Amino acid sequence: MAKILIVDDSAFARNSLELIIESSGHEVVGRAANGAEAVSLFCSLQPELVTLDYLMTGETGDEVLEKLIRIDPGVRVIMISGMADPGIRDQALQAGAKYFLAKPFEDDTVVQTIAQAMQA
Repeated sequence: MAKILIVDDSAFARNSLELIIESSGHEVVGRAANGAEAVSLFCSLQPELVTLDYLMTGETGDEVLEKLIRIDPGVRVIMISGMADPGIRDQALQAGAKYFLAKPFEDDTVVQTIAQAMQA
């Protein structure tokens, strides 16, 4: 199963994702509340997949994604956003995210998206 880093400035979202991810058999190797923490944990933990909130305080998900891609061009990122704007989804995918999830999300959708990202 996948080793996953969760990045979201909302503790509620981090906790929700962790429950979904671990109940589906994957391992949450780290949790970050901001971009700087995300980059640091990514470098030290070397997760196979990152769930990344699009709109965070400080750096945006796009800015963090750009840094992660510079570190590892093959990084697998699922961008997550509470803003259901198709333009944001397209921008995240063009920036290098493998998949995009809109909040609120269903447990099954998260599990399926992780499976797809790991097969890509």
